This record gives sequence, structure tokens and C-alpha cells, in this order.
Amino acid sequence: MSLEILIQGCLEKNTKAQQELYQLFSGKFFGVCLKYSRNYVEAEDNLQDGFLIIFEKINQYNFSGSFEGWAKRIMINNVLQQYRKAPFLELVNDLVDDSSFEIEDENVSLDFLLKIIQELPDKYRLVFNLYVMDGYTHKEIAEMLNISDGTSKSNLSRAKMILKEKIETAHQEIMPSAK
Repeated sequence: MSLEILIQGCLEKNTKAQQELYQLFSGKFFGVCLKYSRNYVEAEDNLQDGFLIIFEKINQYNFSGSFEGWAKRIMINNVLQQYRKAPFLELVNDLVDDSSFEIEDENVSLDFLLKIIQELPDKYRLVFNLYVMDGYTHKEIAEMLNISDGTSKSNLSRAKMILKEKIETAHQEIMPSAK
């Protein structure tokens, strides 16, 4: 069944079409939810809630642009909704380093990297993922999280610093003689 037919079926509240749309995108969207959630169980809950919102608002999709992009934005906004207006998004008074995030150690596994990103405090994890992983600007992040551009930059800088420290610590534990 084509994506357009699936969307039309969802507009008509057809549960078979909803199930097929869910099966088509749940893997990709679970990855999105996992990036922004504190853990696996929270990501599963966010995925389910996000699909409920997609099915509820599917009539707002106007078939211009990517459906996947439209739905992904709903997923991200759903996860971020629980963090909006929360005091944990306060400014961190650190040096703001807006340079790109690069991992110099090629021995860092993707699983380890995802694990330490998930361990970041919420305020840092959200900004890091939005900026580095999904390419949002600080202005867009500030609007999404109801914070200032400066807070977004500062939280990104702190996230990078924490991740760098964790990678260096892990590297030293694996290779104690490396300095």
C-alpha cells in the first residue's frame, strides 16, 4: 500500500491503515524518541504517545513536503513537551563553545556514544540532540524549549564538555597508560 493511501486510510480512522503506518515508521521514530528520552521505557511511551498525536492531527498534513519530516517533528515536539517550562533548562554559566562536536577517538562505539548521550542531564541532552543530531539552530531550539539562545549555546557547550570527559575517562580505563 502506498504512503498516500495509508495516510488517506488514517484520515478515515481505518485501524488497519494506522497499524501499517505505525509499522512503517515505528523503527525510525523509536530512534528519535530514544535520543530525547531518559531511557528505553520512556522512549517506548513517547513513541506510543507520538503516534496517537500523529493519528489525531493527520488531517493537518497537507501532502506538501515529506510526511516523515512532518511526523518526526510531531515526535520530537511530543517528547519536548514534557520538558517545556521546566526549571532544569536554566542557563549554565560556562564558556560557550559553538564549535562542531567531533570524536577524535575512533575506538568509541556507537552504542557507548548513545549510552553516554542518554546519561546527560535533560537540559544538556535535549539541546545536544536538537543541535548536533537533528541540525536545529540555537534560535529554533530556544523557541522549542522556551529558553534563550544563550542558554541553548551554553547547554550545548556543557554537554560537549561532559561527553568529552566521559570518552576520555572510558579511554583511560581501557588503556590506563594512555595520557
